[in-house]
Amino acid sequence: MNDRQDPYAHDPYARPQVYGYDAYGQPVYRPDAPDLAYDAYGRPLQQAQPQQQTQPYEQYDAYGQSPQPQQQTQQEWIPRQAGPPVHEEPPRQAAPHEQIPEPRAASDQAAQDPAPESYRTEQFSFIEEPDEDSEDVIDWLKFTESRTERRDERKRKGRNRVIALAVVLVLAVGGGVGWFLLSGGDAGKGAAKAGAGQKRDVIVVHLRETRGGGSSTALLVDNETTKKGTTVLLPNTLAVAKDGGAATTLGKSVQEAGTGDTRDALNTLLGADIKGSWRLDTPYLENLVELVGGISVDTDVTVPGAKAGDRPLVTQGKGQTLGGQAAVAYATHRAPGEAPDKQLTRFGQVMQGVLRKLSTDPATATTTVESLAQIPDPSLSVPQLGASLAHLAAKAKQGSYDTSVLPVRADGTLGEQAADTMVKDVLGGTVKNTDKNAPPRVSVKNATGGAAAAGAAQVTLVNGGYTYVDAGSASSAEAASAVVYADDARAAEAKEVAKTLGLPERAVKKGQAAGNADVTVVLGKDYKG
Repeated sequence: MNDRQDPYAHDPYARPQVYGYDAYGQPVYRPDAPDLAYDAYGRPLQQAQPQQQTQPYEQYDAYGQSPQPQQQTQQEWIPRQAGPPVHEEPPRQAAPHEQIPEPRAASDQAAQDPAPESYRTEQFSFIEEPDEDSEDVIDWLKFTESRTERRDERKRKGRNRVIALAVVLVLAVGGGVGWFLLSGGDAGKGAAKAGAGQKRDVIVVHLRETRGGGSSTALLVDNETTKKGTTVLLPNTLAVAKDGGAATTLGKSVQEAGTGDTRDALNTLLGADIKGSWRLDTPYLENLVELVGGISVDTDVTVPGAKAGDRPLVTQGKGQTLGGQAAVAYATHRAPGEAPDKQLTRFGQVMQGVLRKLSTDPATATTTVESLAQIPDPSLSVPQLGASLAHLAAKAKQGSYDTSVLPVRADGTLGEQAADTMVKDVLGGTVKNTDKNAPPRVSVKNATGGAAAAGAAQVTLVNGGYTYVDAGSASSAEAASAVVYADDARAAEAKEVAKTLGLPERAVKKGQAAGNADVTVVLGKDYKG
């Protein structure tokens, strides 16, 4: 150490006696020296001096340096006492012509010079804060955190209460409805009657006559929810749609479109779910009645024999036993001038009589169907048909079975009664043809003597915005065409139809129109197409 580095080099006795060094490398002087006091870091503190003391004690700054400007060392650089140096660089030598800065007072130097930048770990000691300060900070953090948590917790609890309330309401409503349904109360019966959520198995059966070409159609409905079976009889005058949007009757659809297209048309009209079709020609019905051992029916009419003088095939009366031939005769019989619904009702009686005699075992019922040796429709296999008939047979034997005719208006549409009762309650469907703003339906019968006239009239009417109803061909040709309306409200429409077809206005007249159309047209030889 040279003179410039050691301020006490000229007077070694002026150096305070060092007692030792603290954890930071600062000198610790004699503890019994009353004139020196030190802080927690070993730095000397200036103490108040008694007034009678003439000679002040020697004072030192935070680095152990004397602040007295009278010291001889005033012009020399005073090093800091920062403990043992760590990677300390040698003192900087002034270059030629470089001015050495004037020494600064220790207090100024301590205020301006930053603290040393590099320390060893052992040079630091950590002083624990007072307990009360730590507790205050912790308490504040706890308060802030707990307040946030309480706010979030209130939100979570609020959401949970809303969710819980919704679940309770759903369970309460569901449980209440389920209890009423299971208990058989009035609410359960009302819901069942409304048809909501009921499980049904519906198939359509077409009885087709091999003689005469007539047909009868019915829907066999097995309601598994209400444990009830129903035969819904469909009049042949029921207006249904066919491919291309044209309208036709159910009877014509069965004869011309077949079982598949007719089933689709009924599903569209009734909004029902008819899963399969069963074509039952009269010879198969005869065999079916024989296979079940005959049926018992309360007949409403006597059916005469095939020839004059033959015994009646069916005698009027209650509990009449009918074999296969008699059952077919009764199911297809319609007396002269009798309403079509009368014959349809007889068909329903025969079907219900067959179900009462059929086995309730699906396997046995399937065997009976197989014995008919008929070709099944692709939509309904023999096992499926056998199982459906067995389920219906169980309900028929228990007396939980009804037969009803679907009410149809004169124009072939379904009225409000049908929509509200039969279609909705029994079939669980919705009628699609009750729109009063639907285009007028025009029934066309070809009496021109040629086949091309009907096609030309269909194209013209459809392009004119009308619904075309095919009425077939007349047995004989007519000289003049006719446009007929039954309701006075349709008179204007009838005139427009005549104009559309290129017919004279004199062809329009009031008369007996087709039941499934608003306006009826008979094309005569004067129609040019």
